[in-house]
Amino acid sequence: MPAEGEGPLNRITWFEIPVHSMARAVAFYSRVFGIEMEMTQNGEHAMAFFPATEGGLGGALVAGPGCVPSDTGTLVYLNVESDLQEALAQVELAGGRVILGKTALGEAGFFALFLDTEGNKLALHAAD
Repeated sequence: MPAEGEGPLNRITWFEIPVHSMARAVAFYSRVFGIEMEMTQNGEHAMAFFPATEGGLGGALVAGPGCVPSDTGTLVYLNVESDLQEALAQVELAGGRVILGKTALGEAGFFALFLDTEGNKLALHAAD
């Protein structure tokens, strides 16, 4: 429990998005976010990491036994630091599918839902 006067702890520290094809998934996310992803291989599992600032929330794409993409279950919201509409356009161009366009969240900004090239349902979030 946080000490009196402190805010709540951030319970999310890491996320993994399961993929079938690491190359296809890296190409998709690299295009949507305009990033480069560092990849590693550890035994039967491969990972590609989303860039994160020191102390920031991190995550990765992961492929291997037990890594099964899904459009049901937990929904991860990924931050778009620029134009949400442009990111949604890149989803389509990269082979994904927008399933809910830009939607207002009031003071919390905007979000949209999409399916990636692997069949995962995820969300994009932007302040404006």
